[in-house]
Amino acid sequence: MADDFRAEQPAGRTGPCARWPAEQGETIRQIVDRAGDKWAVFVIGTLENGPLRYTDLQRSIPGISQRMLTHTLRQLRRDGLVTRTAYPEVPPRVEYALTGLGATLLDAVTALIDWAGTHHDEITRNRTHYDQEVHGS
Repeated sequence: MADDFRAEQPAGRTGPCARWPAEQGETIRQIVDRAGDKWAVFVIGTLENGPLRYTDLQRSIPGISQRMLTHTLRQLRRDGLVTRTAYPEVPPRVEYALTGLGATLLDAVTALIDWAGTHHDEITRNRTHYDQEVHGS
């Protein structure tokens, strides 16, 4: 289907942006921004094995604040990637889970996280080398 739109793009457009009609560009950028957000990547990856409570999610994602986790979960729910289920119990229990749509992102998310882990040392060395060249330190 994406190939059907390729001929409609302005001449000279290449890469992934050339695959979609220009009028969809803003929404596609917003979706990529959300799906590629560092906290969204970690939330989606953390929900890989099933539903989790809010506190379990927060414990599983080092460095995420309560405010940022709440914001990220709201945005993922808005996009239909995560569900929130409140159980009528005492004390109340709320769980978050991936939707079918959210699960379609798992391969991309885990590949990105695994890539970052695999290349961590190399990138750290490259940053140090670059900083020494540019800043002379």
